[in-house]
Amino acid sequence: MTGGPAAGGWRQAELRATTDLAHGGRWTSLTGAGREWLWRHPDVDPRVRDSVSPGDAFIDAGGVEECFPTVRGTPDHGDAWSQPWDGTTSDASVSAGGLRLTRTLGPEGLGLRASYRVEGPPGTPFVHAVHALLDLRPGARLVLTGAGGAVDGLPTDGLPVDGPPVDVLDRPAPGDVIRTTWPDGAGVPLDVLGPDDGTATAAIVRGARRAVVLDGDDALHLSWGAVGDGGSAGDDDEVPCSLLVWRNLGGWPAGAPYRSIGIEPMIGATAEPRTRPSDAARIGPSGRLHWTLTISAWRRTPSRTRHPNPTPPP
Repeated sequence: MTGGPAAGGWRQAELRATTDLAHGGRWTSLTGAGREWLWRHPDVDPRVRDSVSPGDAFIDAGGVEECFPTVRGTPDHGDAWSQPWDGTTSDASVSAGGLRLTRTLGPEGLGLRASYRVEGPPGTPFVHAVHALLDLRPGARLVLTGAGGAVDGLPTDGLPVDGPPVDVLDRPAPGDVIRTTWPDGAGVPLDVLGPDDGTATAAIVRGARRAVVLDGDDALHLSWGAVGDGGSAGDDDEVPCSLLVWRNLGGWPAGAPYRSIGIEPMIGATAEPRTRPSDAARIGPSGRLHWTLTISAWRRTPSRTRHPNPTPPP
């Protein structure tokens, strides 16, 4: 199913997700605009991923992993990814790190909305990253957006922006952080997702709430943010939001590198809340925090008048 044509020749497509509650609530498929958006590691046996237990080393199988209540540290990528979840595809939950995470997943027009509720002792620090590994061609680009406008004719809720602060992780040495501004990743262009250049960079874009992935005539638009202590509509600007970008263009791991691209909307602005608690999200006074992620897929129809070098969407 597709929507009507928009300015710039873009047409929204129906987006569908498949999840695996028995194995960490993982998103195993995200289809829209005639393609599968999620990357799968070709050399990882699915049975290895499915056999993990809490505390096991992270298995980079691909798809979307729910990294909660931490991304780095112990356990690596959090507790939620390695445990079975309760419920159904549309309403599922898991206990991890002394907190309770509930995910409601359903349609938002032709797109998808994932609504999250985190419950626990008021003031508890945590982070939650939707660790999406995308299957993208070497010419793909990542565009961050602010408020109002369109990108490459694609109707979005923001124009391209430059300059948000970026924390580049493990530079110049493991455990260190270099502060730059978007799209600089300490010498690596974070907005350019190929061709492969033998580098691997992890970076947190502080304050990011909207992004567009452009891949030829396909686009994926993501928007996220906290919605208040009680789940009321409207962004809660006091809750830190960010985007974790994993740009691995054949630079990791040493000895057997491969290509993987992570575009990871996140609540919190650190990969490890224990070491940087001031950048973590925190449970509200009511004992809960709500946040949402909306995703839409788009395809551009051919046009004889299209500019040969179009500008990307937000």
